[in-house]
Formats: sequence, structure tokens, C-alpha cells
Amino acid sequence: MSERVIEPKSRGFLFLDSHPGGCAALVDEMWHAVPAPDRADDGDRPVALIIGSSAGYGLAATIAGLARAGIRGIGVCFEKAPGRRTGTAGWYRTAATARLARLHGQDMVFLNGDAFSDTMKEQVADLLTERFGGRLDHLVYSVAAPRRTDPDTGRVHASVLKPVGAPHTTKTLVFDESGAPEVKEVTTAPAEGDDVEQTVAVMGGTDWERWITFLADRSLLADGFTTAALSYIGSPLTAAIYRQGTIGAAKSHLEATARTLDERLAKTVGGRAVTSVNAAAVTQSSTAIPGIALYVGLLRGVLGDALVPPIGQLVSLWDQLTGASPLALDDEGRVRLDTWELDPAVQDAVAERWSAATSESVTALADLDWFGDEVRRLYGFSVPGVDYTAPVEADVPWPSHTA
Repeated sequence: MSERVIEPKSRGFLFLDSHPGGCAALVDEMWHAVPAPDRADDGDRPVALIIGSSAGYGLAATIAGLARAGIRGIGVCFEKAPGRRTGTAGWYRTAATARLARLHGQDMVFLNGDAFSDTMKEQVADLLTERFGGRLDHLVYSVAAPRRTDPDTGRVHASVLKPVGAPHTTKTLVFDESGAPEVKEVTTAPAEGDDVEQTVAVMGGTDWERWITFLADRSLLADGFTTAALSYIGSPLTAAIYRQGTIGAAKSHLEATARTLDERLAKTVGGRAVTSVNAAAVTQSSTAIPGIALYVGLLRGVLGDALVPPIGQLVSLWDQLTGASPLALDDEGRVRLDTWELDPAVQDAVAERWSAATSESVTALADLDWFGDEVRRLYGFSVPGVDYTAPVEADVPWPSHTA
């Protein structure tokens, strides 16, 4: 693909193309937002596996792990290569992350494929054995997917975003063709049939546990191994569609899996398994959830720059996983990185704005300029310092595995 000017063309919150230069600049911006480690590099860098390494909180986990915890290891993601259209944003972010890792002398391999498959698990296990001394210190699991093929049965499970028990009507934020914001009501039909079971099969803890079992059977888990699966609870304003809905059932299964794994790892390698409850953010996954766009815009309107971005949250998680700071757990054994969001005063202020939000008032109540920029940044647009009028090469290769 020859160089060309790439413009931000979208359908709703979904962009048709991604900007390679903007994605690279965003990764660089995130890397430089990470505080320098407060400990000396003794040369024995921890080996980590990040599953879901190219987007959202998984990308933040990868960059914070490299820049803060000094990790080396493997990132797994599923991205589309450049072709008739540009590559996916995650393709370009991965290339940029690999470049920065090399620049800082860190051996980070990125694999593109189905994280749910046993083929990928075999490939990761072989790399850990051959390239990283047969040792894995940390695993961060951050997978959001619409479907999963069960490796044992071949059955394809599909996740859905639905309330449980009854239809749910909520406010949601959309933008018309001219870009003007509209606050509308949308009603989502309740889960039916095996919707809950299928969503749990995709988004619950089954695959996370399968990864741990697979790697443990290959004797790859180091003494003191820690693993965290990233989760979300969220506001009462979004609970019916999220925490009390089908996705919430999957998150509850994820947390139950963490408790089972924690007991098992404590006995076998003196390790730990936790869920990390992260706070709200604009991600490609979250913008698909009814009401979340409006909620996050209002949250930013209340908090301004006090809203903690994913990279800041994941710095805290890595400090806890590596022992740089104590592992702080709630009564359910979860790391809570969302306390600033769920502070009662913050939630009361957001709820007041939520009630008052209309198409006419939302611009004054929510930070829509920030929200719009955050959505565009997911695809490499609205990143400071990038000349979007200049032609750019979209045919960026996947990072080489060569050491």
C-alpha cells in the first residue's frame, strides 16, 4: 500500500481506517506518562505474558509493564493486517510498542492470533521455553471478544450485551451526521435462552484458567507467579446493562475463577491470582455498551483531569504485582483501582447530571470535546503532534520475532 493521507471516517463510534503515525504517537505518549521505576535494574527482568495486549487496558498493561516493571516476554492479540483498508489500530499500536521495547533493550515478542485456541497456548509455551528460560513470572489477562470457540468441543459461543430478567431502558449518547450530540433513550431486550451461559463461556474465567493450567502442566510458572484478570464493576447508573446483566455474570464467574486459582497457585508455586477492578475509560469495547458513552462523558465533566486514565491505573497494578507496593485487596480478594470513580460524592454528582442530561443540556454537563477526542484517539486520530494532512505509509509490518 503506497503512502496516502488517511482521514477519520466513521460510522458512529466505529472508524473505517486507523492512522499509523497517530497510533505510534499515542503509544509514545502513554510510555512517557509512566513514572520511572524507583528501583535499580539488576538485569533480571521479570517475564510476563499479556493476553489482549493491543487495546484498552491490555495495551496499558503492556506499556506500563515495560516502562514501569521492566518486563520482557510475550503479548498476544488478534489484529487485522493492512490490505484494501488500513490495518486495525491495534496492529499499528503493537508495532509501535515493539519498537519502544527494542529501543529500551527489552525482549518483547508479539503474537497475532486467537488467544482462546490451544494452538496459541502451544506457541506461547514453546517461546517461553526456548526464549525466556522456561519461566513465567506474571500473566495479565485482558480479553474482550464477541465469540469464543471451545477447544475441546469445537462449539462457538457468542457473548451478548443484555440485561437479565426484564428489558432495560437507559439514556445513551449519540452524534448526528453533523456531529451534534443527542441524548436518546434506548431499550435493550432481556437475555433469553442460553445468553447468560454463552456470555460466561466467552467472557468469564474459563479461558484464563485454561491458560494457567496449560502453562502449569508445562512447568512454566515461576515460584511466586502472579496473575491478574482485568475486570469492571462500574456505577449504579450502568449496573442493569453491565454488572447485573450478561457481562456482569461473566465478571462474577471471572472473580470466582480468581479465588479458585489463588488457592491452587498458593499451594503449588506460592503464587497469587486476583481480579483487578479497573475504572471507567473510553475503549473500543466500552463504547459499544448502551449508556457508557454518556456516563463516561459526564464522569469527565465532574472530575476533569482528576479522571485517572488506564495507563495510570495499570502502573498501580504492576507495582502491586511486582511487590513494589503492597497488594491491596477488598473483602472479595479483588484489587480495586476504581475507588476514585465510585467515591459517593463523585457518583452523586454524576447521577445529578445524568438526570438533567438532554440533547440541549448535555454539552454543558459532559466533557464532549474530551470524549470525542478519546474516541478518535482509539484509531490514531486527535493525537497532538501528528500532521494528519501528510501522506503516511499504512503497510506497516508485524514486529519480527527475531531476537
